[in-house]
Amino acid sequence: MKATVHASAVLVGARAVLIRGPSGSGKSRLALDLIEAGRTGVLRFARLVADDRVYLEAHGGRLLARPPEALAGLIEVHGIGLLRVAHEPDAVIGLMVDLAAADAVRLPDADRRRAEVNGIMIPRVALAADWAALPRLLALINSPANEWV
Repeated sequence: MKATVHASAVLVGARAVLIRGPSGSGKSRLALDLIEAGRTGVLRFARLVADDRVYLEAHGGRLLARPPEALAGLIEVHGIGLLRVAHEPDAVIGLMVDLAAADAVRLPDADRRRAEVNGIMIPRVALAADWAALPRLLALINSPANEWV
């Protein structure tokens, strides 16, 4: 199954983070924050896959992401515009983050920590609009017991 979704994706280590949310929720900002964390060594590696729209395809039990050709390597920076950055042509999604999620809770049960996308079950983090996304993701990604890598 193939789909184009309104989202961003960043390759972090060996797997990508798919960032979803309504317009203005901070998808591009979180993508930039993750890329900067990779550049400064907070994360071992982080590089843009796609911003604004992500092409998703289920293949061999994995969810693959790539940018639409016209947007490859472009990311929106509020107050500046579109910037060209290094990017990956494709990546396997290992984690999905929903920003401004209506179902975000402080201590989610196992059912809320996974979601199906294009027939593939993906680990999921649901964050409320007023929760800082980057520290939460860094804690998960850098945790020795994380379940998404």
